[in-house]
Amino acid sequence: MSTEQNRSRTIIRTSLIGVMANLALSGFKAMVGILSHSIAIIMDAVNNLSDALSSVITIIGTKLSGKAPDREHPFGHGRIEYLSAFLIAALVLYAGIAALVESVRKILHPVLPDYTVPGLIIIAAAVIVKLLLGRYVRKTGQRVNSGSLIASGTDAFFDAVISASTLAAALVYLFFHISLEAWLGAAIALLIIKSGCEMLFHTVSEMLGRRISAELAGRIKGLLLESPEVYGVYDLAVNDYGPDRIQGSVHLEVPESMTAVEIDQLSRDLQRRIYAETGVVLTAIGIYAHREGGEEAVIQEEVYKIVSNHPYFLQMHGFFVDLDTKLMRFDIILAFEAPDRQSLYDHICKDVQDAFPGYQLQIVLDVDASDSL
Repeated sequence: MSTEQNRSRTIIRTSLIGVMANLALSGFKAMVGILSHSIAIIMDAVNNLSDALSSVITIIGTKLSGKAPDREHPFGHGRIEYLSAFLIAALVLYAGIAALVESVRKILHPVLPDYTVPGLIIIAAAVIVKLLLGRYVRKTGQRVNSGSLIASGTDAFFDAVISASTLAAALVYLFFHISLEAWLGAAIALLIIKSGCEMLFHTVSEMLGRRISAELAGRIKGLLLESPEVYGVYDLAVNDYGPDRIQGSVHLEVPESMTAVEIDQLSRDLQRRIYAETGVVLTAIGIYAHREGGEEAVIQEEVYKIVSNHPYFLQMHGFFVDLDTKLMRFDIILAFEAPDRQSLYDHICKDVQDAFPGYQLQIVLDVDASDSL
């Protein structure tokens, strides 16, 4: 069985455990809440039901994301996991809004609760179950790199806090005859809404395409620079096609004397090593020619001084100059924080052109796609 199949089976098995546990808790809490007229316990039951539905969506998303690539989707269906996470976030947000509406109604038209000892025991047991479930689901999610499971595990800990708060409100009523039910229900609803919004924003960010971690970018760059033929690593960019499905491209600066055969062998060796060490597939490796000494090196140093003198400058790479044809080309990277990157780029081009009036310039404004400068 492949690693991907093992991962899918683990996610599905863990999600099924979550479904069964949350359905059982939701049923018991709903019964206790209805019998005791406790809006807080009922809202807690609704939250458990939404957790069960979230686990079902996770299972469906995992099954669909495991489909083999086809003609219409040559990079696979891994991003379906992000879509399922989006649906889970929307479901949590809806449950929170519905709970808030119901709680406000109870604040305006209060109903005194009627707790029983068995009901309170069920709530106390739910706290323990949720803590254990959250720990198990979260650790499993971290082991198989599943954002959905990690989120579900964190949410389970959050639910345990909610259940503990509900239990505390019941004890306050029993001992001091002060009903905090509706207000606690509203507070729980607001926390659910906050959690749903955070999940929604995070998932949308994943779907849009996020920058890879500085640790991963630095590791890839370090591995590439270990090769004696590689003088520089630039333009590292990755595309996320789902958890553990990362493909990328990069430019390497190598000696201009290398032949096409040597570059081909170097590229293949580096691709194999990067995949074995990081799991990232480098689908494309571009080449910059490295030249040492001579008048070209003097010109490059002068150009670098001109360009680096501008604010928000991060990097210049891929420099090449042909003294015979008066052709000069290189790439520059400007920080995203620059108020007007295009205007700054135009200013840099003008300064370089003024310093080298007889040259044809090809200056590319590159993107700071990763922390591998």
